[in-house]
Parts: sequence; C-alpha cells; structure tokens
Amino acid sequence: MAKSGVFEGDPTTVVKAVELKKELQKMVRAIVDEDDVNLEALDRAQQMLFALRELKLKKTVSLKLHNHHYDHEMASGTVPEEFKCPLSKELMRDPVIIATGQTYDKPFIQKWLKAGNRTCPLTQQVLSHTILTPNHLIREMITQWCKNHGIKLPDSVSYINEEGLTGADRDHFLSLLGKMSLTLSEQKEAAKELRLLTKRMPSFRALFGESVDAIPSCCLRFLKAIVRVRYTRPSRRYALKAGTIETRSNAAATLFTLSALDSNKALIGKSGALKPLIDLLDEGHPLAMKDVASAIFNLCIIHENKVRAVRDGAVRVILKKIMNRLHVDELLSILAMLSTNQKAIEEMGELEAVPCLLSIIRETSCDRNKENCIAILYTICFSDRSKWKVMREEESMYRTISQLAQNGTSRAKRKASGILERLNRAVNLTHTA
Repeated sequence: MAKSGVFEGDPTTVVKAVELKKELQKMVRAIVDEDDVNLEALDRAQQMLFALRELKLKKTVSLKLHNHHYDHEMASGTVPEEFKCPLSKELMRDPVIIATGQTYDKPFIQKWLKAGNRTCPLTQQVLSHTILTPNHLIREMITQWCKNHGIKLPDSVSYINEEGLTGADRDHFLSLLGKMSLTLSEQKEAAKELRLLTKRMPSFRALFGESVDAIPSCCLRFLKAIVRVRYTRPSRRYALKAGTIETRSNAAATLFTLSALDSNKALIGKSGALKPLIDLLDEGHPLAMKDVASAIFNLCIIHENKVRAVRDGAVRVILKKIMNRLHVDELLSILAMLSTNQKAIEEMGELEAVPCLLSIIRETSCDRNKENCIAILYTICFSDRSKWKVMREEESMYRTISQLAQNGTSRAKRKASGILERLNRAVNLTHTA
C-alpha cells in the first residue's frame, strides 16, 4: 500500500489528505473524460491541489522546526517566504486564497481587484470569480511563528484598508437586503442605498457572495432592471441620465460577484439577467466592460445559461468586440465556452469568425488566446466543411496551424494537429483522384 509520505503520523492530516485526493480524482476524471476543457472542474482541481500543498507545507514547516538551519532562521526573526504576500513582500496579516489557489494578504489583493484587474498577479490567469477565501492554514502557521518570536500581529479588522468592512457595515447590509422584500417604495430606497454603497465601497460587493441565503429573488430582479437600458420612447434613441452607466456598472459587478457561486448561476440565468448584460456589453462603456464580461463568463459555465446567452445575441456582440480588438482576452474565453453550443458554432461561421480567429493567432503572444482560438476553429471546421478552404489558404500562406502544433500549449497542439491531419488527408485524397 502506498504511504502518505509527509502526511504519515498525523491522523487528522491524513484523513484530510485522503478526502482531498478523492475529490481531486473526481475533478481530474471530469477534465479528462470531456472532449473540451471543463473550466469549472479545472478551478476546483486547482483548489484541491492547493489545499493538498498547504497540508504538506504545514507539516513540512513543523518538521523543519527541528532543523538547526531553520532554527537559526526562526531565531533571527527572518520572515519565511511562504508567509510573505507576493504583492506587498511583507508578512501577511490576513491571508486569503483567490480563484487560482494563490494566497495574498487581503488588503493588497483587494486593492488589486478594486483597480479593475481580473487576473491573478502571479500567474496572470483570468479569475473565474473574485471571492476571497480565508487561508486558515497559513494564518495558523503565521500566528505560531509570531508567537515564537514575540511579534504581535495587528488585529485583522484594524489592519484592513480604509474601505474595510466592520460588523456594523455587515448588519446594515443585511438590513438593506431585508427591505428588498418589503413594499416597492422601500425596495427602491434600499436599492438606491445599496448602489451608492457598492459605488463608494466596492468591498460591499463581496457581502453579496457571503449572504447567499439572505438574497431574495426580488433582489436579482431589481439588479436585472438596473442593468437593463431604459428607453424614453420606443421610437427614440435611449436617453441615459447622469450617473446611469455607473449604476448599471455596479449592478453588473454585483451580478458578477453573485454568479461566482454555483447555486446562484441558474437563478440569475432564469431571472433574465443575461440579455441586459449582453446589451451592456454591446454598448461597450469602458467602466462596465470588465465586470460585464466576467459576469457573463461565470454564468455561462452552466449549460442552460450558454443556451440563453446564444439566444440573446452573445455571439454577435462578442465577435464584433473581438474583431475590433477590444477586451480580447476576456471575450475569447467566453466565446470558447459558447463553442460547445451548436447554434453558436453555426453563428460564428456565418459571422466570418474563422479569418478573425486565425489573425489573432498570428498577432498575439498570449498562449491562452491562441489556445482558445484554435479550439474554436477546430469545432467550427469540423462542423462546417466549407471553412476548410480558408484553413488551407492560411496554412499555405503563413503556416499558422503548423507553428501552433509545434509551439502551442498541450491543448492547442492537440487541436492544431487534428486540423492538420484533416487538411493532409484532404490533400492526399485530391492527389489520389
């Protein structure tokens, strides 16, 4: 029987490790068994791997306490690298885990996200959500290290930046949510204050994710109404009052936060929120684009929301933005996710997505973008034989697909090789004839 290595001898840790490995095996099977990449399974697998790493790290550090070199390091007060925030390079007071599994000090990663970033600072991966999960293992280890060195960590509440939330803030937030189930006038007043709070203090958005059971369905309906463009008259162009785009952007950001939770994805989709989100994406206001794209991405992880998004015109809007080279990274990820839908693939073919995606592969240096492009192209071409001519001309002129088959990511190589095999087979059949 295989030994548990570093986990051996600690019954509690062994049990945790076994549970994590079982869950990881399920996620790996879900990834391997599907033709395309299951992004949700990838995220969960990353979290399982990170949790296993943390268990091992905790045990390893405790073992190192018996090592003379480490004893000297501890005695000198040198902060171990694993206790430092990658952003601040200082000892973490409130370590939290982001979607990619990396750990940061909460105030610094909050500042990063508040600046509009939707990637991991270390890996540059696009975040599937922005929920911050407390890293209790690292915090426990830091606390013990500080105790050994007589260092007093500031209280986490006082350490949080100027936009941190107190208990009173949370109580006020829950009170406002409660009013969303009352009379229409009270709903409007509560919604107005929630909009102002999320605008002034973006950290309030995270409370939606922490209060899943407290969110009534009428709250989702109200958010959808905020996002939707309001027309003055059917025959006129819509008129937006001052501040409307900020309000709608905040509503989109709140839907993004809510959509990070699996239990909310179907509920938000059923509420009809995708159509106004897609309309807001089509408008292309810089203030709203990142949050809107992130919300649509999260929602389309589940099949029924992909169907809704395609029905509501997402493919046309996304392709138009990509062709204009706007927010290509985020929108390619959504388009790749939608490419598992047959109607979406047909629409991409009609909208001349093939030459656009091929040009992006030639232009971009981003491996993830190349991978998404070739994955979409693979699905389009094997669905519509008329597109093979464009692929042959591209390969003949630029060798775009051959280069990707040699230098791309493992998934990109696989898709590119599949396309090349089909192209070569067609050439051989032509010569034989």
